[in-house]
Amino acid sequence: MTNTEKNTKFDNVQMGRIGKRPYWVLNLSNVIRAIHQVGAAVFLTSFLLGSIAPLPKIYLVAVFVSGFVLFFTEGMRHRQIFRELSGLSTLVKLVLLGAAYHGFLPATPTVLVVFLMASMMSHAPKFIRHRLIF
Repeated sequence: MTNTEKNTKFDNVQMGRIGKRPYWVLNLSNVIRAIHQVGAAVFLTSFLLGSIAPLPKIYLVAVFVSGFVLFFTEGMRHRQIFRELSGLSTLVKLVLLGAAYHGFLPATPTVLVVFLMASMMSHAPKFIRHRLIF
């Protein structure tokens, strides 16, 4: 595939509006993302190795607070995040985690699926992550 084909293949993909956010917010979101990853790693470990490593509450608080802050900072830049694939996947992840927590779904496989979905969405190309769904 030539560069021209590569550049024009996804030109007709409709993405959400992009706004400006201050540079300091970007730097802060990088620190918050690192905290979120540590909390998420401990959260996942507690489900995979529940009998060996119970979840300390501080990590549960850290993962949810940092996730909320990350979603807010992304919403500053991507104004239509709830209409984009990334916003929809975040809502699906929250519903699945809630269903697992309340016993509607098996906890360990559900949390593992949520983490796989989160990893795939966070590493997907921009034209996929921020594609408008409706």
